[in-house]
Amino acid sequence: MAEYVRVMLSEEEVDAKIQAIGDQISRDYAGKQVHLVCVLKGGSFFMCELAKRITIPVSLDFMSVSSYGSDTKSSGVVKIVKDLDEPLKDKNVIVIEDIVDSGRTLSYLLEMLKKREPASLALCTLLDKPDRRVVDVNVDYTGFEIPDEFVVGYGLDYDQRYRNLPYIGVVEFN
Repeated sequence: MAEYVRVMLSEEEVDAKIQAIGDQISRDYAGKQVHLVCVLKGGSFFMCELAKRITIPVSLDFMSVSSYGSDTKSSGVVKIVKDLDEPLKDKNVIVIEDIVDSGRTLSYLLEMLKKREPASLALCTLLDKPDRRVVDVNVDYTGFEIPDEFVVGYGLDYDQRYRNLPYIGVVEFN
């Protein structure tokens, strides 16, 4: 079975949206510093591009999490594969994610991070699939709301492939 990738959002559309989010964060946190926490691996492309467009001081950290359970779907229980290098206490933290779908994992993760006593905690995602939402999660900054299709590019992968595409595409099979 062959696959191909259909463009959903062009490189130019993605770039313009990231600029707009960077501008909004810069306004919302004017006079402050933000600490971006990237959820690896998918969020890394988005976070790097976003950080370049934020005009206030920015610090970065990374965490890798996996959801596990007895099913192929996320249980929402998070196993921390790589924890943060720095404490969050009294920082203005923005969690950077590539995509929000069911909300299970992010809901759990955000509750866990709140216990680390940040000054503020926000969520920023490049893509949001509200049709797949199972657990309500507040997304403070959203790039694009998309339909329930399997997307790749800009950090999102299919079997570790296509992360490096400069646009958001839909995997289709022949």
